[in-house]
Amino acid sequence: MAKVGRVRNRLSANLSRRTFVAAAGAAGVGVLGVGAVDAVPAGARPARGRGAFVHGVASGDPLADRVILWTRVTPEAAAAPGSGRGGPVNLRWEMSTAREFTSIAATGTVVTTAASDHTVKVDAAGLAPKTAYWYRFRVLDGAAAGQVSPVGRTKTAPAAGDDVRRVQFGVASCANWEAGYFGAYRELAQRDELDAVVHLGDYLYEYGPGEYGGKHGPVRTHQPARDIVSLADYRIRHAQYKTDPDLQAAHAAHPFICTWDDHESADNAWLRGAENHDPKTQGAWAARKAAAEQAYYEWMPVRPQVDGTGRHLYRRLRYGTLLELSMLDLRSYRDKQVPATSSKTDSASSSITGRKQMTWLTGGIESSPTTWQLIGNPVMISPILLPPLDPERSRILTELLGLPRNGVSLNADAWDGYTADRRTLLAAIAQRTGGNAVFLTGDIHMSWACEVPREPANYPGAGSLATEFVVTSVTSNNLDDMVSVPEQALGAPASAALMATNRHTRWVDTDAHGYAVLTVSPVAAQMDWYFVTDRSVRRSPFRHGQSWKVAAGSRRLTKVSRPA
Repeated sequence: MAKVGRVRNRLSANLSRRTFVAAAGAAGVGVLGVGAVDAVPAGARPARGRGAFVHGVASGDPLADRVILWTRVTPEAAAAPGSGRGGPVNLRWEMSTAREFTSIAATGTVVTTAASDHTVKVDAAGLAPKTAYWYRFRVLDGAAAGQVSPVGRTKTAPAAGDDVRRVQFGVASCANWEAGYFGAYRELAQRDELDAVVHLGDYLYEYGPGEYGGKHGPVRTHQPARDIVSLADYRIRHAQYKTDPDLQAAHAAHPFICTWDDHESADNAWLRGAENHDPKTQGAWAARKAAAEQAYYEWMPVRPQVDGTGRHLYRRLRYGTLLELSMLDLRSYRDKQVPATSSKTDSASSSITGRKQMTWLTGGIESSPTTWQLIGNPVMISPILLPPLDPERSRILTELLGLPRNGVSLNADAWDGYTADRRTLLAAIAQRTGGNAVFLTGDIHMSWACEVPREPANYPGAGSLATEFVVTSVTSNNLDDMVSVPEQALGAPASAALMATNRHTRWVDTDAHGYAVLTVSPVAAQMDWYFVTDRSVRRSPFRHGQSWKVAAGSRRLTKVSRPA
C-alpha cells in the first residue's frame, strides 16, 4: 500500500492508496453536505526463541496429511541472518500429539546451510487429519549441538470427505514494525480454538528507518538501516520481524496460511517494477524481486506450488466438505497500474492476476465441491467509486472524457484498476449454482464488510454475487494516523460518506487497528473484528469491534451483536 509522507516523492501528483480514503472522506462530506509471552494460554505457551533458535518456530499450509514446519538455526555468533556465514548444520525434527513428547508421531533429520540463510523447512508428511501436533527441532552437531528449539503447536486440516461443522481462522494483514507493537499477534496466539491464521500480505515493510512510522513517528526502528534491496537486506528484515515475541507466539501457537502483497518486495509492485523502486540507484527490478522472493520462501512457512514454469505462491487448501481457501498472488503477474480516472482500467489487456492464475482461480471456483469458496485476496475486490455510474446512461462520459465505465475509482491499485479481470471472476462465481464466495482481504488498513455487487450503480436492485470481509492493519497507518487527528474525528464522516455513495459497503471503520476471526459453518460465515486501544503500547488491551455474517446461499450481509 502506497505510503503518505515518504522521504522521496512527498508530493506525488497521483492519488495514492494511502491518501485515497482521506480524499474520499473529504469528497464524500462535500457530496453529502521485545517482551515476554506469558499471555499465551498454558496449553499452547511457547518459550521465546533463544540460543540457536532466536527466531522461534513456525508451521504453515496444513493439509490433511502434512504440514510445513519451519525454524532458523544460528549455529554460531558469526552466522547472523544475511551474513552468508556458518557451515552446514544437521537437525532432527520431532512431532507428537503429546505436549511432553511422550510418544513420537513423526520425525526426521534435515540439513541447513548458509545457502538458505540457515532456515529450515520440512514438509512433514504421514500425519493424521484434523489433529493437533506439537513439534520441535534439535541441533545434532557443531557448536550448538544439543540445543532444542521452542515447542510449537500445529494442526492438520480435515480429510477431503469429512463433514466439517465449524472452522475458525484468525485473519491478519499489514504489520509495520516501526508503526507499533504486534499486539494482534499476541491476541491470536491466545485463541486455542483457531484452526489456522490467514495472513493476507504486507507481513513486513521494505522502508528504511523513519520513512514510515506511526501516528507520531517511529515506535521502533527498522534494520537494516536502509530500504531493503539485496538478498541479504531482505533476510535481515525477515529476521528482525521474527524476533518480535508476539509474532513468535502466534507462529508457535497456530499454522499460518500466507500470501504476499507489495511490501514484501516494494510498494505498489507489479510485473516489471514498483513505485518504490528506482532502477538508477537500486538496480534491476528483476534482481530485487528475485531476492525478495527467495528470502520470503526461506523465512516463511509456505508451500509454493511447482509446475513446468517454476514455482508460484497461489494455491488452494481444503477443509473437508465445508470450504476451500484459494490464496492469490496479485503482485507477481499484474500489469502496471493506470490512473484511476482512465478508461484503461476497463481494458481486457490489463490483468491483476495474469491469465494462468485467473484460469486456475475460475476453474477452482466453478468446480469446487465444498459449501464455501473462500478467496484469500490481498487487495479489495469490492468497487469503491465516486460515484458509482450506470454504464448504459453514462456512456457519453466514457466516450468523451475517457472515464471508467462504472465511475472513477478511489483505488486503482485494487481490483478497481483491473475491472475486466473482476468481471471474469464474478462471472465464474455467478455461474456456480449454490456457490458461496467470500473474499478475505487485507492491504487497505481499514475494516470493511461489503457485498460485491453485480452492478455498482444498481445496488441492491441487481443484487450481489459475493461478500467481502476486509481486515484492518496490525499496525500500519490508516485515516486518523495519516492526518494526525483523534480516532473518528474524520473517520466517522468519511465512513458515512463511503457507505452513502457505495451502498454495497455495509460497514467501514477507517481508524482502528487489530485483527479478525472468521468462523465458517454449513449455514453461515461470520467475521468478528477486534481492535487495539493503542498500538504504540506493547500490552495495550483489545476490544470487540463489530461482527457481520452471511448466510449460506444469501450473499447478503447481516450485522450481529456478538462474536461467533
